[in-house]
Amino acid sequence: MTERLQLAIPSKGRMMEQATGVLGEGGVNVRKTGNERGYRGEIEGIDNVDVLFVSASEIAWYLKTGKAHLGITGADLVQERMTDWETRVEIIKPLGFGHADVVVAVPDCWLDVRRVAHLDELAGGFRTAHGRWFRVATKYVNLARQFFVGHGFNDYRIVESLGATEGTPAAGTADLIVDITTTGATLKANALRILDDGVILKSQANLVASNVAEWTPRIREAQNEIMSRLGV
Repeated sequence: MTERLQLAIPSKGRMMEQATGVLGEGGVNVRKTGNERGYRGEIEGIDNVDVLFVSASEIAWYLKTGKAHLGITGADLVQERMTDWETRVEIIKPLGFGHADVVVAVPDCWLDVRRVAHLDELAGGFRTAHGRWFRVATKYVNLARQFFVGHGFNDYRIVESLGATEGTPAAGTADLIVDITTTGATLKANALRILDDGVILKSQANLVASNVAEWTPRIREAQNEIMSRLGV
C-alpha cells in the first residue's frame, strides 16, 4: 500500500472552484499535476498527499470503499450512498458552500396535502380512484424510504429518476417527488410545493474522512497537517 493520503475533491465546475477556494483560504493550496485537464493534483508543502479530482457524485463511493482517505462532498450524497454512513465515515468539517435541501414536493394544486400525514390519509382513496399507489420520483431512493418510514407512510412506490425529477409530475410519470433544491425556484416553475414537514435533509459540502480506508502513521501525519491548516 502507498503511504500517501488520498484526498478526493470535485473534478469540475463551481463545486471544484469552491472546494479549492475554501481549502486555499485555510492554507491548503491545491494545484494540478501534469496536464491542466488531468485528474491528479497535490498540496503545496505536504509531500505525501495525492489529490484526486473525481465526479462529485462518486466521491461518496470513494469514501465508502476506502479508495479515498478524505473527500469533499455533500451530506446528501453521503447519506444516500451509505445506509451505514455513521460507521463508514466521519464528518470532519462543514465547508459553507453547496447548500441545498432534499425535500418532498407535491403539485401545488393538491390544496389539501400540506404534510406527509395527509398523503397517508389519502392513499386508500387514491388507489381506489387510480388503481395504484402514489408514485414518487427521486434520485434519493434511500433517503426517501428512510424518511417515509419515519413518518409512517408506506403506500407508495419509487420511480427512479434519471433526468429532471421536477418535471415528472407534469409529464404524468410520477405524482410527487423527492429532490434537491437550493432556492425553490425550479420547483415553483414546475408548479410544485414543498410539504410543510417535507424537508428531509439540509445539506452542504463537508470535509469527510473514511473510517474504512487504510490509515498508517505517515498518512495520519498528512491528515493532521491538513486539519491544522484548516483550523480543525
